[in-house]
Amino acid sequence: MAKEHYSDLLALIAVAREQSFTRAASQLGISQSMLSHSIQRLEARVGVRLLTRTTRSVSVTEAGERLLQSVEPRLREIKAELIAVTELGDTPAGNIRITATDHVIDTVLWPKLARVLPKYPQISVEVSIDYGLTDIVADHFDFGVRLGDGLANGIEAVRIAPDMRFVMVGAPSYMETRDVPVKPQDLQGHECINMRLPTRGGLYAWELEKDGQEVNTRVRGKLIFNGINQILNAAVSGFGLAYVPQDIAQPHIDAGNLIPVMETWWRTFPGLHLYYSSEREKSRAMQVLIDELRYPG
Repeated sequence: MAKEHYSDLLALIAVAREQSFTRAASQLGISQSMLSHSIQRLEARVGVRLLTRTTRSVSVTEAGERLLQSVEPRLREIKAELIAVTELGDTPAGNIRITATDHVIDTVLWPKLARVLPKYPQISVEVSIDYGLTDIVADHFDFGVRLGDGLANGIEAVRIAPDMRFVMVGAPSYMETRDVPVKPQDLQGHECINMRLPTRGGLYAWELEKDGQEVNTRVRGKLIFNGINQILNAAVSGFGLAYVPQDIAQPHIDAGNLIPVMETWWRTFPGLHLYYSSEREKSRAMQVLIDELRYPG
């Protein structure tokens, strides 16, 4: 297969998967014009339209779908064989893709990777920030990171961090004019800073617990973010109560920038786990990261 044929097919797969030239070009690391030219060249070669383009979306034609169903599994086989050959080398090598939230990346994943990667110069890592419950197989990730109670069937996982406690906090400037909440019902009278989760189609319900009783509380407020660090910043600035991991809130609590509330309702979640498909054969590079990131506890 000529080099341009292979790259054109990879371009088609990327556009079909992302349903966007912009995202596909970013994922492939090329310009949109180069990507468009690659698709046009492939369509000219086969003599039929493979994609339907509008100003807002991209979809695969019947002919494009037929080509993808035939070609994509074969390209996956080629990729698997290349990985298998790489495994015959003396040192672990290859590209590893990981998806996680920014909080997890900053506080757990990156500190560990920063120590590990210099020991394995032939391993490269791509880390993607995502708050959704990513399908790592469909989206071609090797690993995802998730709390232990959020793990689904059909995956394997290894713990990479201790249990994580979530805490409820508010700034002194916010709390000075409001009653201190003591039970979940009291939160309805407060400005609470919400998080929107893409895969749940709505706002995160605060998962609270007291004496073994678990309560999921829907809270209200004027601010909604899709990142935990922004929620923390808004709380420090006095815009309402926040429910965030203790490790990022504690420095602000110690400094007096945040006041803890409803401490008896704070919940501890099973620690973060690095998860991967149980049906996939692990490469040596994957196994290296599993071993190196594993939590010793």
